[in-house]
Amino acid sequence: MAATIEGQDRVLAAAQQIVKSLNTSTNVDTDDMLMILSSFDNRLSKLSNLMTSSSSSTPTSAKAAAGAGVGADDSFVDPKFEAAEQLVLHWNSPPNADPDATFEYLAAVDEIIQMTEDLNVQPENDPVMDRAEAALQHAMAHLEDEFRHILIRNTVVFDANRLHESSFIRRCSISSSAVEIPDFETGALSEDQEDVSSGRYNHVKGKSLGGDEFSLELVLPDAMIELREIANRMIRSGYEKECCQVYSSVRREVLDESLAILGIEKLSIEEVQKIDWQSLDEKMKKWIYAIKVLVRILLSAEKSLCEQIFVGSELIKEVCFIETAKGCVMQLVNFGEAVAIGQRSSEKLFRILDMYDALADVLCDIDVLFSDEAGEMVCVDAKDVLDRLGKAAIGTFVEFENAVQREASKKPTQGGEIHPLTRYVMNYVKLLVDYSDTLNALLEKLECGMEPDSSRVDHGDNLELENIAPLARRLMLLIKSLEGNLEGKSRMYEDSGMQYIFLMNNVHYIVQKVKDSELQKLLGDQWVRKRRGQIRQHATSYLRSSWSKLLSCLKDDGLSGSSSNASKIALKERFKNFNACFEEIYRIQTGWKVPDAQLREELRISISEKVLPAYRSFLGRFGSHLESGRNAGKYIKYTLEDLEGYLLDLFEATPLVLHHMRRKGT
Repeated sequence: MAATIEGQDRVLAAAQQIVKSLNTSTNVDTDDMLMILSSFDNRLSKLSNLMTSSSSSTPTSAKAAAGAGVGADDSFVDPKFEAAEQLVLHWNSPPNADPDATFEYLAAVDEIIQMTEDLNVQPENDPVMDRAEAALQHAMAHLEDEFRHILIRNTVVFDANRLHESSFIRRCSISSSAVEIPDFETGALSEDQEDVSSGRYNHVKGKSLGGDEFSLELVLPDAMIELREIANRMIRSGYEKECCQVYSSVRREVLDESLAILGIEKLSIEEVQKIDWQSLDEKMKKWIYAIKVLVRILLSAEKSLCEQIFVGSELIKEVCFIETAKGCVMQLVNFGEAVAIGQRSSEKLFRILDMYDALADVLCDIDVLFSDEAGEMVCVDAKDVLDRLGKAAIGTFVEFENAVQREASKKPTQGGEIHPLTRYVMNYVKLLVDYSDTLNALLEKLECGMEPDSSRVDHGDNLELENIAPLARRLMLLIKSLEGNLEGKSRMYEDSGMQYIFLMNNVHYIVQKVKDSELQKLLGDQWVRKRRGQIRQHATSYLRSSWSKLLSCLKDDGLSGSSSNASKIALKERFKNFNACFEEIYRIQTGWKVPDAQLREELRISISEKVLPAYRSFLGRFGSHLESGRNAGKYIKYTLEDLEGYLLDLFEATPLVLHHMRRKGT
């Protein structure tokens, strides 16, 4: 190859010598000779330019001298290239130079690029080509720095405050009346928390990318032209890799800072799993907020920025965006994975469901953003974590069901009050209704192909299994397990009357929680009516257990003959027993608790309807036999009005003793 090139150079040199000779000859037609020479090799046609310029400006002798002094390597360099080369090599403008100066530099770069393209067909060791490539490399290094400086200098800092004021964020932020997740040990929320809505995030199904929900400016508009022009030249010169690296590194740092502003930390899976629940709960809430902001706002804007800067190449647009964005997406995805594979506990369920809903809501947008083949793994990983979160949610729900069945506390609640387990389960279940759609879909997948466990469902509810939504079916089973557990706990009370008060209180609480929420639609009116029947049954059993002995004192049994012939001794004993029974009931049952005011009042009325008419009748028949004797007040201690008043003190959880107190209002 080298020998061939050397031979060609000798031919060219010989042709030049012939031309010089022609300049001194008058007998030969110079133009004709040049035409003959150029027909052998098109490179010899350039000799005509040399002849023309020499003949027009210099005497023949001078031309010969000049021709002998000019080297073949430099005789064809374009003055424009030389000027551009000098500007590029000696450019010392600061990074924040005036845009006009920048465009002057870009014009010089264009000249050099054009020269390299024109000389591309020349031999590899062509000195002019070497000069052009050296100048181009120098120019690209400067443009790379300039691109970085412009991009950094004109970056718009992420304004979280403006974001918080937008309607988009208001629709995907946490509800204002957030409720604490109930505590399994104490069972409940405080009184003022029990009726507020859940603390879940609102996941409004909005438009996919390109909606008008929120516009975010990432780079100042004045810088866009410079960035685009520099990018075009770097790509045209074959320096697209360097351009992408600079762009991606700068924008990655900006995205990392934006996530930090949103409260997202860089944590490994191991670090996430070591975090205590209270701290993890806060991080999960921030994650739910950040995933929608990142995908719907930040990455949507990043995609648009790439499209504006890298106008000339679809491939470069995709590569730059993916290299910029995939890191922050994977940061959030990895946190989701850490939560999904972490230890399961019932308090995590709602946050896991919130995370599942949030990720599911933006999954289509992730598919659009990372539609290119290079971004396929981001979509795959996001879908995999979504699936893991769904399995974690169902697994946690099953753990909750098992925990309710296994709960075996042996300490009875004071006064037959509502058990912490009842409060816990019903507050938990009430919150679950907010996630009906999600849970039904997840449970459907779980139960697909499985035979329903009809043995655990009470067919007295008159509901066909196939017509019950998966969540409704699981909740029926869950509450049935709770009721069975409560039955066992009621037997811890020695007083059978308190057993029924305990069951009545707890079933009433369950019914109220169902009635006051969407649970009633889920479980149905028939289910509610049946539990109301259970409440009445427990109340009746309580009356029979607690008041039968007292009412037996007011019967005629054992009192011989008519009321006028009754034995005074037996009558005195009967009144003494009545008084003792009533005082004992009063002492004990004023310490019992019926929390619901309406239920408490209804129970007192039921007692009054049993006791007062019987006492009135007994007193009317036999009272006159003792009233005329000595110490009548010792036996007939209470008037009808006294009893009616004393009954109002029952079930207030304040134990009282009759002979140590004065009547209210006296």
